[in-house]
Amino acid sequence: MVRTWKLGEADRIISLVTEGRGKVRAVAKGVRKTSSRFGSRLEPLSHVSLLLYEGRNLDIVSQAESIDHWKELRGDLDRLGRATAVVEAVDAVVQEGQHAPQLYRMLVGALRSLSSNDSPLVVPAFFWKLLAEEGFRPILDECATCGATDDLVAFELHEGGTLCRGCQRGTRITPEALVLLRRILGGDLVAVLAEPPSGAGYEVEHLATRALEHHLERRLKALSFDPAVDAR
Repeated sequence: MVRTWKLGEADRIISLVTEGRGKVRAVAKGVRKTSSRFGSRLEPLSHVSLLLYEGRNLDIVSQAESIDHWKELRGDLDRLGRATAVVEAVDAVVQEGQHAPQLYRMLVGALRSLSSNDSPLVVPAFFWKLLAEEGFRPILDECATCGATDDLVAFELHEGGTLCRGCQRGTRITPEALVLLRRILGGDLVAVLAEPPSGAGYEVEHLATRALEHHLERRLKALSFDPAVDAR
C-alpha cells in the first residue's frame, strides 16, 4: 500500500505496488465503516494479499489478507518517516500497469530491513539501488568527464558520477564515502548495514537524497522536514 484517498461517505481509493501489475488503483467499498471486514488492513505501509475484481477504470477490493503490518515501523516515528520516504520514492517511479517485480521485491526488502535494522544507511542504500535499477547507476570508478581513474574527488549529478581533481565541480566526496558507495552498489550491503554510523555514511546519505530528487525532478515530501536534507 502506498497511498489512499477518501471516496464518498465510506469508501476509499487505494494505490498499491504489486509484483505483477506495477501500480494498481482500486476501490475498497465501505472500508471506512467501523464494521468493515478489512479496513485496518488497507492502510499505507501495509503488506497485503488482495483479491481484486477488475473494473473499467478502478479495480474493486473483494478480499484482503495481511502479510505484514510492519509494527516496528509504526511504533517508531523516525523509522516511520524513513519508511514513508521509501514508499514515496517507489510510488514516484512505478507506473500503473508496469511489470516491475524487481521494484516490488526491493520495496518489500527495504521495509523489512527498516523494521529490523536501525542503520541510517537503509534508506540511502535503497535510493542508490533504485536509481541503478532505473538505469541511472552512478559512475564511480573513473571521472565521468575525462575518464581518469585516479584522484576522484567530486560527484556531479548532471554528469552522473565522480569527477577527478582536474574536472571537479558539484559536491566534494571523500575517499571513504566513495568506497562506501561502491560497496553498497557492489553487493556488500549486509556488511555495510551492520557497521556503526560514520561521517562517510552521512555523506552517502546526503548525496543519495540529492541524486534521487534530481532524477525525480522534485523534492521528496517525506524528507522535507529533515534538517540534514534542508541544510544542503
